[in-house]
Amino acid sequence: MNPFSLEGQTALVTGANTGIGQAIAVAMAQAGAQVIAAGRRDCDETLALMGQVSEKAGRGLRLDFSDPMAARDVFASERIDILVNNAGIIRRADAVEFSEADWDEVMDTNLKALFFTCQAFAKAALPRGRGKIVNIASLLSFQGGIRVPSYTASKHGVAGLTKLMANEWAASGLNVNAIAPGYIETNNTSALRADPDRSRAILDRIPAGRWGRAEDIGQTAVFLSAPASDYINGAVLNVDGGWLAR
Repeated sequence: MNPFSLEGQTALVTGANTGIGQAIAVAMAQAGAQVIAAGRRDCDETLALMGQVSEKAGRGLRLDFSDPMAARDVFASERIDILVNNAGIIRRADAVEFSEADWDEVMDTNLKALFFTCQAFAKAALPRGRGKIVNIASLLSFQGGIRVPSYTASKHGVAGLTKLMANEWAASGLNVNAIAPGYIETNNTSALRADPDRSRAILDRIPAGRWGRAEDIGQTAVFLSAPASDYINGAVLNVDGGWLAR
């Protein structure tokens, strides 16, 4: 058996319509999984890319995590072996000006929805004695950042919940881990990369000397979903080119 294969597995990837979520869905398909690409918008582009790397059926699913309970019934209707919680939003403002609405919107999507999606998955997976959860954390699970108070709080929460759920579920065969992406080439970082001074300051701190690619996160998610990672529990794996090591 190839310990890095996802053959015979079904994976649900949230926020899969673009960026990191799209790369994770494509990498999962390439590793042999059937992938449900979930997003609040259609994932047609992701499905087309998945079709280029795998003949296995994949499909899209509309899930809008502004409703934290959006996925409560998803896992009861079909067997899903892998859950990747990538969906998330960010709002920016100085802490002294930050609104309650922006706080609640980010926390509902990034943390509350993540927890209750994991809970729904676990209710289905724990009786089977096997399952994999990969949560997408952030460098701001470890650092404070500026002008993103609710995002920082939510990503600290993702790291903490990942450890808590691993503590409760590891003995029952359910692995829960997280990935903390560094600075990745996506639409979310296009403004930073377009600013020569800011881009240079970022690159100067990254020992690897380059921005990350979404595929770097996709392949890490495959590893944490595959049998090769069966003894990894409660880890928050930095995929940052060495940013936090500097």
